[in-house]
Amino acid sequence: MISRILEPFLVKAAKKMPVVIITGPRQSGKTTLAKAAFPNYQYVNLENLQTREYAHTDPQGFIEQYAGGVIIDEIQYTPDLLSYIQVKIDVQKKNGQFILTGSQNFLLLERISQSLSGRATLYTLLPFSNQELMGTSFEPKTSDSYIYKGFYPRIYKEQLNPTKWYQDYVTTYIERDVRQLRNIGDLKTFQIFLRLCAGRVGQLLNYNELATQLGLSVNTIKQWISVLEASYIIYILEPYFKNFNKRLIKSPKLYFYDTGLASFLLNLHSKNDLFFHFAKGALFENLIISETIKHFYNKGINKNVYFWRESNGIEIDLLFEQGNSIFAIEIKSGKTFKTEQLQNLNSFKKTCNTLPVKLFLVFDGDQEQQRSETTVLNWKSLPERI
Repeated sequence: MISRILEPFLVKAAKKMPVVIITGPRQSGKTTLAKAAFPNYQYVNLENLQTREYAHTDPQGFIEQYAGGVIIDEIQYTPDLLSYIQVKIDVQKKNGQFILTGSQNFLLLERISQSLSGRATLYTLLPFSNQELMGTSFEPKTSDSYIYKGFYPRIYKEQLNPTKWYQDYVTTYIERDVRQLRNIGDLKTFQIFLRLCAGRVGQLLNYNELATQLGLSVNTIKQWISVLEASYIIYILEPYFKNFNKRLIKSPKLYFYDTGLASFLLNLHSKNDLFFHFAKGALFENLIISETIKHFYNKGINKNVYFWRESNGIEIDLLFEQGNSIFAIEIKSGKTFKTEQLQNLNSFKKTCNTLPVKLFLVFDGDQEQQRSETTVLNWKSLPERI
């Protein structure tokens, strides 16, 4: 098993809270991680129909059979259990009793806020990060390999063909999760919608354009976007407005949590297909943004990340606040650093006036360097510097 950065944070949390919840996309390794972090706990999976029926028909009896610690997988299938868990932990007042996992974010969050507020702590596990793969026999050698292959654990563990695995993943996701999250009748159109989203990685999200292309209402498109967000397929990057008076773009941008899935949806069948593909730069940008999000999630930090874009086209790809500083990151997919690539960062620095700013340029080359105000990094090095 490849060690997950999140594991010690889960163990520590279980000593302080009655319930620890691990959420994230299907196949991201939640079950494996929970069992590794809590090896002496009993385990139950609500994917099992018999087990699920028992939990539905006799929730109190189901809960009472677990006297010690228990891992309950895919808790979203029986959300009513959360109320019975609340009663048990309020009576016993014991930390670390329940480790729960779930793959559907907004369904879980809604029920947690109703039943387990103040009693549970929530962590998000995404597929492998580059930090977790570095130094292992599974570490790809180039960014193109990472982009094409993605980061889902089973692909690495079983040495699977990424194209075939993602094909099965999408089919299962659409036929099972999509039907549960929304009453979507036309699954074929939804699959086309999914591919259209992949073609818009790194672009401003235009609901009207998608609605027109698919012959659907804008409200339907917004509902479908929420489905992809809830199941950890896409990430919506919001624009940053704080402390600025300039005319800024207000539309969000769209990214995938996993570049391998986006590559599959774009019909990329090998890393070589990336060389002259129109989306190569956008997918590299997606790689850096998703790795940054993983970096924070893996430390149990729910940090908001943004982009910044003026109406005149000046843009910073990734931005977040840390302490009293703003971290501004420009992303370039090329292997050669050029001084003119610092133009947007320098412009942003002037716009910030007296605000403390840390500037980074992340690219695909190896020659890291410190310019007067900007740190130039290979993409693998970014997590170490933030």
